[in-house]
Amino acid sequence: MSDRDTRHQQAMRKLKSHVDEKVANATEQRGLLLVFTGNGKGKTTAAWGTVTRALGYGYKVGVVQFIKGLWECGERERLVEDANLEVAIMATGFTWDTQNREADTQACQAVWADAERLLADPDVYLVVLDEITYMLKFGYLDIATLTRALNNRPSEQTVIITGRNAHRELVEMADTVTEMQEVRHAFNNGLQARRGIDF
Repeated sequence: MSDRDTRHQQAMRKLKSHVDEKVANATEQRGLLLVFTGNGKGKTTAAWGTVTRALGYGYKVGVVQFIKGLWECGERERLVEDANLEVAIMATGFTWDTQNREADTQACQAVWADAERLLADPDVYLVVLDEITYMLKFGYLDIATLTRALNNRPSEQTVIITGRNAHRELVEMADTVTEMQEVRHAFNNGLQARRGIDF
C-alpha cells in the first residue's frame, strides 16, 4: 500500500470513529424546528423537498404559503393530489404589489388560522410555514403568537420555517438553522425566473 493510500485509510478510520460517536450520542427522538433563511435562492425549494420526503413515507403534511401562493409552483402542482398533503395559501401575492397593509393583515390572519389548526394536529407529521418571516417583519403576525403555537405543537411534529431575515427568537429556538447565502443570482443580471427551475 502506498503512503498516500495509508494516510487516506487512517484519515477515513478517524472520520468513521468521529461519525460513529456522533450517531451513538444522538439518542433523543422528537419533532424538529428547522429554519431556512438567508438571501440566497432555495429556501422554499428545500422545504418542498422535505415535504416530498415525508409524503414518500406516507406521513401527513401541511404547507401554508404566506407570499407565493398566487405564483405557479411546480412542486405544489405535482404533489397536490396526494391525499396526505394539505396546502393553504394566503393568495394575495407579493405585499409590494398589494400595498394594502390592512388587507394583507386580514389575509395573513385568515391563513394563520389554517396554520394554527395544523400545528395543533398530532396526525400532521410536518408543517411548512413558507415565507412566514415576512409576516413577522411587516407586523401582520406577532412573534409571540407564532412561538406559542410552535411551543405547544405535538412533540412528534416537525416544522419548517422559510424566509429571509428570520426573527432572532426563531433562530434561537430552532434545532437546525440553514442560511442560504447568495453568491450570484441570475435575476439580478436580467434573467427571468424560469418555469420548472425557479417555480
